[in-house]
Amino acid sequence: MRKLPALIAAVAAAGLAVTALVSSAPAPAAAAGKPNIVFVLVDDLAWNLVQYMPQVQQLQRDGTTFTNYTVTDSLCCPSRSSIFTGKFPHDTGVFTNEAPDGGFGVFHGRGNEDHTFATALQGQGYNTAMMGKYLNGYLPKDLYVPPGWSEWDVAGNAYGEYNYNLNENGKLVPYGNADADYLTDVVSGKGQAFIKRSAAAGKPFLLEIATFAPHGPFTPARQDLDKFPGLTAPRGPAFDTLPTNAPGWLAGNGPLTADELKKIDTDFRKRAQAVQAVDRMIANLRQTLNAAGVAGNTYVVFSSDNGFHMGQHRLVEGKQTAFDHDVRVPLVVSGPNVNAGLERPQVVQNIDLAPTFQRIGGAPIAADVDGRQLVTLLTGGTTAEWRTASLVEHHGPGTSADDPDVQDARNGMPTTYSAVRTATFTYVEYDNGEREYYDRGSDPNELHNTAGSLPAARLAQLHTSLTALVGCHTGAACWTAGHVS
Repeated sequence: MRKLPALIAAVAAAGLAVTALVSSAPAPAAAAGKPNIVFVLVDDLAWNLVQYMPQVQQLQRDGTTFTNYTVTDSLCCPSRSSIFTGKFPHDTGVFTNEAPDGGFGVFHGRGNEDHTFATALQGQGYNTAMMGKYLNGYLPKDLYVPPGWSEWDVAGNAYGEYNYNLNENGKLVPYGNADADYLTDVVSGKGQAFIKRSAAAGKPFLLEIATFAPHGPFTPARQDLDKFPGLTAPRGPAFDTLPTNAPGWLAGNGPLTADELKKIDTDFRKRAQAVQAVDRMIANLRQTLNAAGVAGNTYVVFSSDNGFHMGQHRLVEGKQTAFDHDVRVPLVVSGPNVNAGLERPQVVQNIDLAPTFQRIGGAPIAADVDGRQLVTLLTGGTTAEWRTASLVEHHGPGTSADDPDVQDARNGMPTTYSAVRTATFTYVEYDNGEREYYDRGSDPNELHNTAGSLPAARLAQLHTSLTALVGCHTGAACWTAGHVS
């Protein structure tokens, strides 16, 4: 019996439907020979950290990299909710990290946990394991294990990487401050053991390892504390530069101070150090796949829940914006018949991961899944027909002191917005009527908001396109709405 957290009861009392606690899924089907999936999801990793991750670079050489992969919101919980379900925030109901419009309680209370890639693949006979970070607001002490997972080794507020608890399949297990307790290393070891057991049993498996690294407070493993001496944050064209015609939530930001610059450089170095353990984990997982004889039948997927800005656009450290440094993140996939060393420019999104995993595992994809499977793009089939636009949805500003992602104006605290992003432009509408338009073909650093100079007919066209995306609720409707020019 799964235990019901007190938070869920509170959400239910607020009027949200609470799902049944005991899964009534049918008996798993036979699954001999089905491909395995190892999904490594990191927290707040921006593209500028990949250069410090040689194992991710090797994965790129061995597989396919999607260069226009974006998230549905540059914030942890709504992005992860989209990953699990293949649905936009307007269909998961998760727009923030906390109730009433986000967090674990809302994700659970709206029944999303009954319709994830985990439940779909477990129904196809897969061993499924979730390790590390789940959703904001999840508490290991409640000993709750969602449906769909054969193994569950999940922490709560474990951003410090030491002195945390794991819910290990319904048992609360404390970890301390020893080197061996470093969370990324712990889940790496558990992931390797899960692969070995599943391979020995001859069962297909899905393993998601979701690290807290490199999320703040940017805690590296002790063995990495001396890495990258003198490293500073990149100073690209957008660094400490305010866009022209900046929206109101950003326009008041002055130049970065000396103390802010020092902190940005220190924290960027700590972030580079923190991902070293993630990189070792990827190497160890791939070595384990090889040793178990299943590497040739396993997809390895690497991605992040959102990006992270550090000084760009006069924002100190944070996320939640529609700028590319926050919404465009790595997606790298290797596996059976996946093209090696290839970059795909198609506009793909985190809503595409769940249907991709389900297609790999032979599970049906429900009509109300907003995303589309990527297997065709991975294996070199017909690629001409694909969506041209992605959708970003964000509710703000969030100011709860309990939220690990709480930000102020200096970090970036956008008001509620929706945005459409294509391969060449980004268009944003705020609830207060403000708009942004960046022609990234001529302005790749998004420094010139030209919404005010667009013809009325073009603005009307963009508004209509964005409205269609925000209002889509099925795979077919979202696919149609995703064709924007």
